[in-house]
Amino acid sequence: MSRLSVLQQTITACRRCPRLVAHREQVARVKTARFREWVYWGKPVPPFGDPKARLLIVGLAPAAHGGNRTGRMFTGDRSGDWLYRALHAAGFAGQPHSISRDDGMRLRDCYITAAVRCAPPGNKPLPEEFDQCRPFLAEELRLLKQVRVVVALGRIAFTEYLKACRELGHDMPRPRPAFGHGKVHRLPWGVTLIGSYHPSQQNTFTGRLTAPMLASVFAAAGKALTQP
Repeated sequence: MSRLSVLQQTITACRRCPRLVAHREQVARVKTARFREWVYWGKPVPPFGDPKARLLIVGLAPAAHGGNRTGRMFTGDRSGDWLYRALHAAGFAGQPHSISRDDGMRLRDCYITAAVRCAPPGNKPLPEEFDQCRPFLAEELRLLKQVRVVVALGRIAFTEYLKACRELGHDMPRPRPAFGHGKVHRLPWGVTLIGSYHPSQQNTFTGRLTAPMLASVFAAAGKALTQP
């Protein structure tokens, strides 16, 4: 078993944050009407994708009735619908829809993770919960040796990625990279960091994030992968 697989199992068994454990398990028991027949995952959601990926996507946290239900990152909710359509159009996903863990989805040269692995109440993890989960992200960064481009979905994911890099001993550039949709930063350790608005319903319903805007982020990621 690979070290990355061991890490995935460790993440899935984690119970470090009592508030998150209680919430994710309550949601899995109570469910919601439209998914009453589902057996919810109800555990930390492991990362997903190609272990040799050059593109890493960092999100915020699983959705209560998305990843917390299906057990896969960005699967079974509208944010995932937007993300996987964009990944498929850019050539990073084998199909445009991610519905369940057994739907045949394969990622190409792409790996998806998150700053926090449990669905949080109100979609808002606490600072101490980010701190508890960050070592998992740092270890993923250490093990994913081929990563050359990181797309951070949202300001918080952007910040958490940089914090994990600092914990790995990377020297932060001055001035510190600033989040912005479509902003591209070439980091001293050989990674290109690209910011993107999160494909949340709040952003997509209001038009703050459009399909062409998200497509442009992955076009920029693809272009960065072709550069030395």
